[in-house]
Amino acid sequence: MSEARESKPTYTIHDLPKGTRPRERLAQRGPQALSDAELIAIILRSGAQGINVIDMATDIIRYYRTLPALARASFTDLQRHHGIGEAKAAQILAAIELGRRVMRAMPEDRPKVDSPESVARLLLSELAYADQEHVKVVLIDSRNTVIATPTIYKGTLNTTSIRVGEIFKEAIRNNAAAIIIAHNHPSGDPTPSPEDVILTRRIVEAGGLLNIDVLDHLILGHNRWVSMKDRRLGFK
Repeated sequence: MSEARESKPTYTIHDLPKGTRPRERLAQRGPQALSDAELIAIILRSGAQGINVIDMATDIIRYYRTLPALARASFTDLQRHHGIGEAKAAQILAAIELGRRVMRAMPEDRPKVDSPESVARLLLSELAYADQEHVKVVLIDSRNTVIATPTIYKGTLNTTSIRVGEIFKEAIRNNAAAIIIAHNHPSGDPTPSPEDVILTRRIVEAGGLLNIDVLDHLILGHNRWVSMKDRRLGFK
């Protein structure tokens, strides 16, 4: 008689030590105290065979790197991860969509941008000392209110690595009236490069074809910034 194969257990939040359970930490300290992975673990509720829910959530965050990137994942994309089936994929997408709807329903709580400086203030705390280049698109409605600031690229920047279509995909998806592009220079020097000028020109031209205003392209350094439009670089 052959020995039955031992199956790996399926872990739930209740299997975690009490001090590390996300729901208890949320109740005691509020949702702001939880990491992105812990918040996702609460949404997922349980792990899968051989992996607890915290590790599952952490793997998802590591794979997508940023929440905006996770927000762009499709129903099918999410199910490629270990332990994520239709139910868990639906839970993640439902939570993301609720967040979007809250933002749309409360425009008074979103920042307004009326100058390059206001955009720089919005992004410098996140990007000034980042050790990799990030390209963000600031999505703006008709009242100059920020809809969202998704990261559309992370890594070594060159003019061929950026897909201009991805920038406007976010703008169209969120019904943005205008956009501002921003990216950082990890060196700390925000002086525009020739590649920055080429990229700006491509984005501005595409915006003209799509009837979406490209208001500026900011280069961010160590608490310094440059407006490409003010310098008439890539803008007519």
